Amino acid sequence: MSDKNTLVDSIQNLIQAILKALGHDTTRKRTWHQHVVPYEDGWAVRREGNKRITSKHRKQSTAINKAKTLAKRYKADVIIHRESGGIRDRVSYRD
Repeated sequence: MSDKNTLVDSIQNLIQAILKALGHDTTRKRTWHQHVVPYEDGWAVRREGNKRITSKHRKQSTAINKAKTLAKRYKADVIIHRESGGIRDRVSYRD
């Protein structure tokens, strides 16, 4: 069992070393930044790094209000996207 743990630890260390050499930060934590993005026939709120959406809305303004509520709770940013996908605005609720 300890040989297996040693092998797993070695592989994890090797992967981290490779990612670091490639310029990827392996120590960065996930953020709570909320993105307001176009979704189907409306808008959605999606946490940064998530594939799934948090909530979907008919109007962008409703999605923005939901994203702001979440961002305030977690001291994060709201990133508002245009219908084309580009970033329109960013609002920060960090201290």
